[in-house]
Amino acid sequence: QVQLVESGGGLVQPGGSLRLSCAASGSIFSIRTMGWYRQTPGKQRELVAVAPTGGHTNHADSVKGRFTISRDSAGNTVYLQMNSLKPEDTAVYYCNAQVRVTITSLTRDYWGQGTQVTVSS
Repeated sequence: QVQLVESGGGLVQPGGSLRLSCAASGSIFSIRTMGWYRQTPGKQRELVAVAPTGGHTNHADSVKGRFTISRDSAGNTVYLQMNSLKPEDTAVYYCNAQVRVTITSLTRDYWGQGTQVTVSS
């Protein structure tokens, strides 16, 4: 099994910063990509940023210039540095990893439990 454990959410004032972390562990053969999504009540989960293994990162237009996704050198931890936060960034943020657990298995999605980010004065 694969586990994704997130940390770093919380309450912050507009204009403030937060850093989210997500560590993948368990039976991992390879990781294709890791990323962050967010969801608010009544809306679909949306992509925030993605960091493919060996590829270029990509950020949603709504967060470009404010958020930065990165991964550690081992490739099993993904971060989301969020600066200049706005009230509309308030959401539950979910970590995602596309993982193969063996050399012959298919790649599948795994999700973290979600962490609440609230931007409010």
